[in-house]
Amino acid sequence: MKRNRIILVTTLVIIYLVITAGAVVRMTGSGMGCPDWPKCFGYLVPPTSEEQLEWKANYSYSKGTVIIRSNALEVAQSDFTSSDQYESTNWKKYDKHDYALFNPWHTWIEYINRLLGALAGLSTLALFLSSWFTQPKRIDLRLLSSLLLIGILFQAWLGATVVYSVLNPIKISIHMLMALVLVALLFVYYEKTYQQELFQSSSRLSRLLFISVALTLFQVLLGTQVRQYVDEQIDLMKPADNWLSPAPLLFYIHRSYSIIVVLFQIYLLKKIKEQYRKLLPLQVIVSALTLIAVLSGIVMYYFDFPFSTQPIHLVIASALFGWQVFLWLKSYRIVKPT
Repeated sequence: MKRNRIILVTTLVIIYLVITAGAVVRMTGSGMGCPDWPKCFGYLVPPTSEEQLEWKANYSYSKGTVIIRSNALEVAQSDFTSSDQYESTNWKKYDKHDYALFNPWHTWIEYINRLLGALAGLSTLALFLSSWFTQPKRIDLRLLSSLLLIGILFQAWLGATVVYSVLNPIKISIHMLMALVLVALLFVYYEKTYQQELFQSSSRLSRLLFISVALTLFQVLLGTQVRQYVDEQIDLMKPADNWLSPAPLLFYIHRSYSIIVVLFQIYLLKKIKEQYRKLLPLQVIVSALTLIAVLSGIVMYYFDFPFSTQPIHLVIASALFGWQVFLWLKSYRIVKPT
């Protein structure tokens, strides 16, 4: 079981690294740095210069290799060596989209994001295999690891659809929310390695903490909708000081709703300090992350989206959700107030 927990914690850390990398990709606009999937311009290791993507005479091409020609992506239909003249029969147009720009920085930022995603997949597979060799046999852990493996495969498919849609904001939001689902499942798995009958009973505190998780998840959902609006403004080539001018109604709901989230965390902090002191350190962390998330949102709005604030806001919100789930699950070990 100890080895199983090590794999589990490793997987959780990698998932958060993927979330962080995804935030950097979005901040830098690198989402189309690799316009195909799962390879990058048809390569396992992406190109570093645009010359590598130009057609070359007397050059050995492998099936699936991508070139940029006449502002369009073309894919080699088979292994061949080019002649002195370009022959269209060796190539086919890339039919998923018509995006055909190369930026080495964007390419490698997106490529690192994909590498971390692949590591997350391998780690989840290792967790799945490990769960079948735990002693004593745990059907619940096998079921959870199966759900996690299916979830990570679904997340990979979502990543492909994001690329094929040329970064459709709705699909990006679904991609983000699925990452949080994986985080929640990993925390459930972790707690069940210590307490098999995790959800057999609940206290009033457990129910309050579940509400807290739900409030944060809804706030994250609102945030993704605001981010979609910002992406649309960016596409219109607006400067940063006009991304929320005029601000949509959803933004004001998102901003005002944060007050409810903060007040609820203050209430929980007071209640846990008075009656459930064993959980106080975790609630302090949750409260601090809530405050940082709100402050980073304020900085974004009033200081015209400084460069690093967007990924910080997203990563902090993701960490907050994870710690809240962890705290909620821990509350099932607290039977009586202390």
